[in-house]
Amino acid sequence: MSLASDYAACRRVNARYGKTFFLATTLLRPEQRPAVHALYAFARWADEIVDAAGVADRAGELDRLERLLDKEPSNPVLNALADTMRRYDIDRSLFADFLTSMRMDLDVTEYADLDALGVYVHGSAEVIGLQMLPVLGTVVPREEAAPYAARLGVAFQLTNFLRDVGEDLDRGRVYLPQDVLAAHGVDVDRLHWVRRRRQADERVQRVLDDLVAHSYAIYQSAEPGIGMLAASSRPCVRTAYTLYRDILGLVGCEVLWRRVAVPARRRLAVAVPGAGRALLARVTAPATPR
Repeated sequence: MSLASDYAACRRVNARYGKTFFLATTLLRPEQRPAVHALYAFARWADEIVDAAGVADRAGELDRLERLLDKEPSNPVLNALADTMRRYDIDRSLFADFLTSMRMDLDVTEYADLDALGVYVHGSAEVIGLQMLPVLGTVVPREEAAPYAARLGVAFQLTNFLRDVGEDLDRGRVYLPQDVLAAHGVDVDRLHWVRRRRQADERVQRVLDDLVAHSYAIYQSAEPGIGMLAASSRPCVRTAYTLYRDILGLVGCEVLWRRVAVPARRRLAVAVPGAGRALLARVTAPATPR
């Protein structure tokens, strides 16, 4: 198998499972996209292990996956990832931190507050932004842009938590902080009740509204980092930023019984102008990753 075919396998994973994210990656320069697909495919691999009901020793499989990072690549995803790590000098510790959070999903089913959730989100989201940053490139020193990249990863993750409340309940996990639930008189039993009945609930809606407002604030604090990226990368990240943030506007009690999604017409309305900006950036300001 060639390296090109390994990257192509990662691309197929991204296209199948990360539709909104994949759409945004099409706005990157062609030479950047394979690395992003490799990073996504590795994260998806770990996520599949965590959620695999038929795997007897999921912790052992995650340990095995981490050990494979230090060995000669043995499959398309690891081969592409190893090349990406070398090419962009991505710190291996970011992958170790990611897998630490994945292990938390095996045992931790709820989080007391946003601070406790933040421990998990560091590995599950902040490090993803930091992995991406060398690929995207910056017009400032990388360490200056890093906090914003991490913050944007958090914003995307919180959006996923709110969109996937019902699916996570079925897996026995609640990422909505317990203190926010309690402040509005909501417990896990009430969440299950709403999911079964498919009926809106005022108290649950207030919980979601609070967390949506918190997530909007995270997006706002992350936004200045987009301007720190290489000009050719900004349209991609701006498109992902806009489309993920749009999901927050769809969050209501129905997320407990169905998956909400940004309509295709809206996705195109955001992506098409983004494509124009991406093309212009490639002509006028070629990427010069730092």
